[in-house]
Order: sequence, then C-alpha cells, then structure tokens
Amino acid sequence: MTQPKLKFSLGEYAARLEKTRRAMEAKGVDLLIVSDPSNMAWLTGYDGWSFYVHQAVIVPPQGEPIWFGRGQDSNGAKFTAYLKHDNIVGYPDHYVQSTERHPMDYLSGILTERGFGKLTIGVEMDNYWFSAAAFAALQKHLPNARFVDATALVNWQRAVKSETEIGYMRNAARIVEAMHARIFDKIEVGMRKCDLVAEIYDAGTRGVDGIGGDYPAIVPLLPSGVEASAPHLTWDDRPMKKGEGTFFEIAGCYNRYHLPLSRTVFLGKPTQAFLDAEKATLEGMEAGLAVARPGNTCEDIANAFFAVLKKYGIVKDNRTGYPIGLSYPPDWGERTMSLRPGDRTELKPGMTFHFMTGLWLEDMGFETTESILITDSGVECFANVPRRLMVKD
Repeated sequence: MTQPKLKFSLGEYAARLEKTRRAMEAKGVDLLIVSDPSNMAWLTGYDGWSFYVHQAVIVPPQGEPIWFGRGQDSNGAKFTAYLKHDNIVGYPDHYVQSTERHPMDYLSGILTERGFGKLTIGVEMDNYWFSAAAFAALQKHLPNARFVDATALVNWQRAVKSETEIGYMRNAARIVEAMHARIFDKIEVGMRKCDLVAEIYDAGTRGVDGIGGDYPAIVPLLPSGVEASAPHLTWDDRPMKKGEGTFFEIAGCYNRYHLPLSRTVFLGKPTQAFLDAEKATLEGMEAGLAVARPGNTCEDIANAFFAVLKKYGIVKDNRTGYPIGLSYPPDWGERTMSLRPGDRTELKPGMTFHFMTGLWLEDMGFETTESILITDSGVECFANVPRRLMVKD
C-alpha cells in the first residue's frame, strides 16, 4: 500500500484530536463514536462515498482513533486516513443491509475486545448517518456501557478554521465565481434547464486556474418564476422563460470544503417586485456585514439584516445563515450555530458562514448571498461576484 494522501499535516490532525478529547472530558465522555462523515474526515482524513452504509470513527480515551466501516472500504481508509492499519477495522459484507445482523453488532464486539465495553460512550443521536437501529444494536451488545448524546460535539470543534482550511475555501470561492460566470454566459430564453445544470456541473468540476472542483454536498438549486417561492427545488428539462427570475444556489467545493454563493438572474425586464427585493436584500446585507466582527454574536448579524427588511415591510421567518466548511451530502452546513435572533454565540476570527439572505415570497424568490470569514478586525467576503440582480435579455 502507498502512503495516504493527507490534506492536512499530522500536527493539525493531532491538534484536532486533542481538542475533541478536551470536549469529551468536559461532557464526561470516555469514548466517542462519530458517524458524521464530515467529522470522520476532519478527525482522520478519511474521504470516500461510503456513508450510505454504517461507518464510524471511534475516539478512545488514548491513542489513535479507529476507523470502522464496510470491509471493502478499508483500503479507502488506508489511502486517505493517517491511521495505522491496525486501527482500520472493516466488517464483513454480510452485515450490509441485513435483516439478521447489524454492523453495530460487529463494532460492539470490537469495542469489547479492546476493553471499552464498560465506558461512558458518546454517540451522535441527532445525525443523518446514525440510525435508531444502530443505537439499539449498541445498547443490546454493550449492556455495561453508559450512553450519552454527543450530537455536534465534534462539529463545534470545527467552528474556527485553520489557515489551511481557509485556503481550501478560498479555492472553492474561485470555483464558484467561475460557476456563476458560466451561468450568466450560457443562460438564455429557451434553454433547457437541465442543459444549464450540465454547464454548472462542468464549471464546478473543471474548476479554474489549475484548481479542480470536488462534488458539492447539495445539488444546484434553481427554481424559476412562482416556483422560486420554494427554496429547495432542483431542476427539470423545461425551457427557461422570458419574464421570469431564477435564483441559483450553488457552491464551489475543493477538498470537501464548500463555498456557497447565490445569485438571481432575470430574463427580460425585471419586475418592480424583483427590484424592491434587490434593494432590501442588499441594504440589509450591508447592515449585517457591518456588525460581523469578533466579539459580536450570531444574532447581531441577523438582527441587523431583519431590521432593514422590516423597514421595507418584508418578513423573513427563517434563519439568515449558518456555518460552512467541510461537508458531505446532504448538507453543506455544519449544524451548530445559526444567524438568527436568540443565537448568542460569539463570533471569533476564523469562523466562516453562509450569510443566507434569501427571500422566498408569495409568488417569487430572490437570493443574493455571501459566504463570509470573520477576521481579526471584521469580515471578509470570500467570493467576488457582482452583488446585484443579474439581468439578461
């Protein structure tokens, strides 16, 4: 086997592990079972499309983490994770999607063999990739363990990005810039929406200036007309229409690090409703960016933005942003903080957010967003794409 291709230094992985163990100690957790593939990658470097089956990284009280997954994926762990091969454990394939046995049955045996069967074990209870059946299997086969909910324990340790992580996000920003440029260049009345999506994927994958793109955790979202009042519709093969606005919520991705950015394109002469939405959104965004600095809080950004919307008679009844970085499908958010009233989390240098100022109104949608970095003195917008309603006749 060749040496693994690591995206970060061994020192950075060691610092992440130490940080996680401090959080475990504070929560009274002896051993942590991490099922979120983003957290698995952050802790060990493991990267593969294997999250459709049960897998985990186990953080024991001492020593290296343990990668646990389907046996045929264990070589993938050897190629991408820094772990010793003794700490890469694959389960037999007859455990995959079986009605008779569960992969967590097998993991329970491994933990017992290694002397971990009586510890306080943290699991990510509210997580896309950890099921009720997985928890039931662990409880059944580890009767002497005490289980506690450790949802987002690792996610929170990822909140402040390292210089290398920020560099990857800057690369992703260059990619999303190219994606939006391609959209505006290619979009036209009569073009099938699926053909436009093909252009988006082409630009996002080819990348720019020698920087190749990775697959994003969310597919392109681009509803048009009245359907843009719904935020999460994808695409079909119908032609683009004159007199309609379409928002494009997309992300550049590099080494699994995401840089989301949304813009709205109107084909033809924009309606007054779109011009009004543009004015309120851009003014509100400036107000939010003005308070996005260390020492302020998540809600400060949201309150500043919402105050401007209120002035224009617009109600946005959902959060206006979330942290971003390393992620896997189905979500490029980090599932910790939210830019919304009531979230008093302090902003710190190195935190990164998608300032999601999208408006989904009764019969239209408008998105012009920015992904931001909290700096030592204020805020930086990662991408350089014209911040306006894009109009094309």
